[in-house]
Amino acid sequence: MIACRPATPLHRLSFPDMTELEAMQRALQVAWMGWGRVHPNPLVGAVVIKEGAPIGEGFHGEFGGEHAETVALRQVGGQARGGTLVVSLEPCSHQGKQPPCTDAILRSGISRVVIAAPDPNPLASGGADRLREAGVAVEVGLLRDEAESQNAAFLHQFKGLRRPFIALKLATSVDARIGDRAGSSRCISGPEAREFVHWLRAGFDAIGVGGRTSRVDDAWLTVRGDVTPRIPPRRVVFTRSGELNVAGRLLTTPKDGPVIVAQLGPPVGAVDFSGHENVTVVRGNDPGGLMEALWKCGITSMLVEGGGELAGMLLAENLIDRFYWVQSPLFLGDRGIPAFQGLPSPLLGSVERWRVVERRPLGQDTLLVVDR
Repeated sequence: MIACRPATPLHRLSFPDMTELEAMQRALQVAWMGWGRVHPNPLVGAVVIKEGAPIGEGFHGEFGGEHAETVALRQVGGQARGGTLVVSLEPCSHQGKQPPCTDAILRSGISRVVIAAPDPNPLASGGADRLREAGVAVEVGLLRDEAESQNAAFLHQFKGLRRPFIALKLATSVDARIGDRAGSSRCISGPEAREFVHWLRAGFDAIGVGGRTSRVDDAWLTVRGDVTPRIPPRRVVFTRSGELNVAGRLLTTPKDGPVIVAQLGPPVGAVDFSGHENVTVVRGNDPGGLMEALWKCGITSMLVEGGGELAGMLLAENLIDRFYWVQSPLFLGDRGIPAFQGLPSPLLGSVERWRVVERRPLGQDTLLVVDR
């Protein structure tokens, strides 16, 4: 369950009863309502059930704002006493921009808390233990895989890797081509897929493309959908030459966000961006070093949208954590531009198999999401 499915408010739904499993599914669904607004915090949803029926819900909707648990508990007031709180991430036990959620849970009289995934953040974790010590029954692990998939970029920050969480998104033909024989890649996918991509962009620190894709498509790399991100993603162009189209959208739209020129290898000539205050140049001698340089710029998650040379390089270097594949029902043939270039060809016995996270239609197109 990766893509956002807008949640209908609980009071408009007819739920005569709800199991803890159904309540967790609902908590994960409403958590998506914070997409693009809560980063660097995680997405969290919560549902309160009592005597087998749902009575309230909440989600973390804005960075610095109320957490999902306190929203749900405030909604039900005194009815929470003796009930069960179902929440997609372990309640926090520290004072940050909001008070500890564990304090609110204990004050409410909730007798049982069901948690999907523990919080790996050392500043916020420990909520489950504190609740247990206070006599609250606590269960951890219901739909944990789904919850960790939802917050994969957040969890990546605590793995000790000095690089961003990197997701690759490609729209291709059935025969895995990202462009026709003339190099055109516009409108391979339909309007529903393009709407999804703009929603997807809103949840990342940065949007990246290769230098050729930037030039050919005159890529804008902005979010133009229903979700307005709290912080517009930075726009990253990967290039060996370090050059950009000075008349292109990236350099002529400074109000749409900063631009980072990510140059692989030693400097090739002197590229002067002194007239463009929104442009920063970072360099790395290899793909891993370049990703570390971006991480040092504060980029913790990045959506890469092609082209084929960049996609192949990052996959070959094991730098892709998630792949969003939008497949359109058309064929572009052998002369079309391949989605991946430069990939090694392992034997089946040694090939790495990725984990399928989601499959669903996007109009006439199909979305497949896989994690390494």
